[in-house]
Amino acid sequence: MENAIKEFDTQLMRTEEQKDVVFQRKCQLIVLDGIKKGSKIDLNRPLVRIGKREDNDFVLDEKTVSRNHLEIIQSEDRYLLKDLESTNGTFINDIRVKEAYLSPGDIVRLGNINAEFVAFDEKVHIEPSPNNQFGPLMGRSRKMRQIFSVLEKISPTNATVLVEGETGTGKDVVARAIHENSTRKNKPLIVFDCSAVAENLIESELFGHMKGSFTGAVSTRKGAFEEANGGTIFLDEIGELSLELQPKLLRALEQREIKKVGSNESIPIDVRVICATNRNLKKEVGEKRFREDLYYRLSVVKIHIPPLRERPEDISFLIEHLLTRGKFNLQPDNTLKVTRVEDDALKMLARYQWPGNVRELVNILERIVPMVDGNAITGQQVGYVFQELEREDEDATEKMMVDMALPFKEAKQKVVEQFEKEYLSSLLRRNHYNISKTAREAGVDRKHIRNLLKKYGILDDNITDDE
Repeated sequence: MENAIKEFDTQLMRTEEQKDVVFQRKCQLIVLDGIKKGSKIDLNRPLVRIGKREDNDFVLDEKTVSRNHLEIIQSEDRYLLKDLESTNGTFINDIRVKEAYLSPGDIVRLGNINAEFVAFDEKVHIEPSPNNQFGPLMGRSRKMRQIFSVLEKISPTNATVLVEGETGTGKDVVARAIHENSTRKNKPLIVFDCSAVAENLIESELFGHMKGSFTGAVSTRKGAFEEANGGTIFLDEIGELSLELQPKLLRALEQREIKKVGSNESIPIDVRVICATNRNLKKEVGEKRFREDLYYRLSVVKIHIPPLRERPEDISFLIEHLLTRGKFNLQPDNTLKVTRVEDDALKMLARYQWPGNVRELVNILERIVPMVDGNAITGQQVGYVFQELEREDEDATEKMMVDMALPFKEAKQKVVEQFEKEYLSSLLRRNHYNISKTAREAGVDRKHIRNLLKKYGILDDNITDDE
């Protein structure tokens, strides 16, 4: 298998443009008036002092500014402004403050001088890592090795990370790899899927609730943040969080404390935050569906995981890894069933567009391996599985009929229920009726999958729920 893969890869290798794969948040104060109008004060340092004295980090020689007027302290992903007992005071958005956290767009006034706090994404060029692996992540393309280089640098820190990428690219694997290579690896990693929890329960699930705080709250309960205390919280599909809940999450991140639903008591938290989304959050901000201040709080380091179709040189490498390590390729005596992939099969797999990315690659290999008679995957077997996938898509499209006699709301609900039932039935078959595997491939919480199976009467004796 190894020789065939190496031979095939030589045909795929091409000179690739050196592309930046990571964005790092930069923050500045921009002076809006006075003799230093337009000056930019870089805040990406642990401490910045501003005043009239020459030993300040930024000197504002203006009579209404005190000798030591204010300082701004950077702590992880937060910027705390402190007034240094200035004569004329420090104001944020016309409110006098002794100390306060800054958010993008805030106007800071020192005497008669105004400055705007701005945050922006700066592309950072990263040299590729010499390694083809970072934790469970695999890839030898330049794009993936650039990502490994970023992860090697930021994992030991407490930097908040936003991971973007299509469904199936492995954003959850990135979060796990960061946690396992951090100083918090011996503490909990709590995964919270923002898309799999009912909107009216998300606040309670994130922050916890007190007994009696709402109907059904029969006891006091910890939320995901409290469960993750000392460790890492992974907020999957953060783009699905409603605008009503976003300020509460922002407050928790800024203050590093939470309040349970039904409680006035603040609980301090020490967590590292990793988020993931298949949306373009920058675009969501522009279209007013995601708060700009929360976006900049989350995207201290932003990593985009490229889809599999953009890195075809990784396909054969991943196939080799999956066939060597995957349980689906083990025989009863623990030897590998498939040890070779024929060239025509590799070419077909490389030409495929992989809309489901790495998750789909795993699924297709799991389908092909049981069909293999000898020890090699052939082009014929790959072609058969691709045709089977096309037939499933066609069947699903044909079944998705709309009853035009019904009112819009009822017709829409009927189509949604029809889709859910067909999707889950097909996904269960592909995963040998295992709920855990089905939930992982669907990107939905296992409990939610089980509830849907009950709703549509799909549960039967064939279904298992083991890992």
